[in-house]
Amino acid sequence: MKGKGIIMTLLAFMAIMPCCAGNTVRRKSLDKEQAAAARADVIDHWYREIRSATDYIAMDRKIIHGDLEMPISCMVFGQKPDDGYSLYISLHGGGNAPKDLNDSQWQNQWHLYRPAEGVYICPRAPYDDWDMHFKPGLDEFYKDIILFAYSHLGVNPDKVYIMGYSAGGDGVWRLAPRMADTWAAASMMAGHPGDVSLVNLRNTPFMVWCGALDSAYDRNRQCSARIAELDSLQNSDPEGYIHEGHIVAGKSHWMDQADTLAVGWMAQYRRNPYPSKIVWRQEEVLHDNFYWVSVPDDEMARGKEVRLSVRDNVISIDRCDYSRLTFGLNDSIVNLDKPVKVKMNDRTIARKKLVRSMETMEKTLHERQDARYAFDSELEVIIKR
Repeated sequence: MKGKGIIMTLLAFMAIMPCCAGNTVRRKSLDKEQAAAARADVIDHWYREIRSATDYIAMDRKIIHGDLEMPISCMVFGQKPDDGYSLYISLHGGGNAPKDLNDSQWQNQWHLYRPAEGVYICPRAPYDDWDMHFKPGLDEFYKDIILFAYSHLGVNPDKVYIMGYSAGGDGVWRLAPRMADTWAAASMMAGHPGDVSLVNLRNTPFMVWCGALDSAYDRNRQCSARIAELDSLQNSDPEGYIHEGHIVAGKSHWMDQADTLAVGWMAQYRRNPYPSKIVWRQEEVLHDNFYWVSVPDDEMARGKEVRLSVRDNVISIDRCDYSRLTFGLNDSIVNLDKPVKVKMNDRTIARKKLVRSMETMEKTLHERQDARYAFDSELEVIIKR
């Protein structure tokens, strides 16, 4: 499997692999207790496959996709908690500079932060460019880091954090929103936000650190403006947009490690893979799913949005720029023993009693490659024809 990209290889493998059970059993309607047992079996089978697929990362300490390589530095701190280790993905500085300089920035990042417990992984960007950490295609590298840490190091997938300094901070500005359903929290240090939208951070705690004197590329003003933007988002939606912003007085690009407080701040949060309210705006790298919502591949475009909430078995859609949506559902989102209703603009567009099945668990795990997104049921709704 080495060199093909773990997720793509697993998708191809799972498409032809023998089923965990016969078709009749896989499609059988399950009660809640049976579904829990079936899900455990499906995840266990998948876990063994990803452990095998990530063996080369454990040995070589690098991730390979096609012609691109991402070396990683990996350190483990503290004792493993009962619910698994935390994972901190820490992105180095540098940018459009000689390879040697970026290598030294990567090596500096190894020792820049030290969590009380957890796996601390510093990936070396595959590029020597200003957007080294967030070019299209790099999202899959970070997903592979998580699969490796989950299967080999005992990481809890709901305790995955991303952070980065300078060019690494540039990366966090982009990666935190577009992969917000992956992170438990994120922290940006001394980076430039560019034109990124922050609305996807509704359920992802986010921290901003910048020196008050860091005027290069207007970082200090840009970061101050983005802190104000997060304040505004939270004022409009008080249950979301948890954030904290620090413009460090008297400091320029180097903040003398004042930003190390971010590690402890992030550690208090866990990912909620099943939020009751979702705000999703497509960024420059397109994704066909976000939390428990999926959209058609052929309709994706930057700027398209979905806004919805769920309460008492009613999914209420406030905005949808697609012709249809698919919801991955389980009993943490709705009560699958009762009908699920979908409304848009106060009009009911679907009402259906769903079934839990092993077939759907396998399908959604196959698609998402994340144990938390192995859904018991799916519901597709037509928004417009």
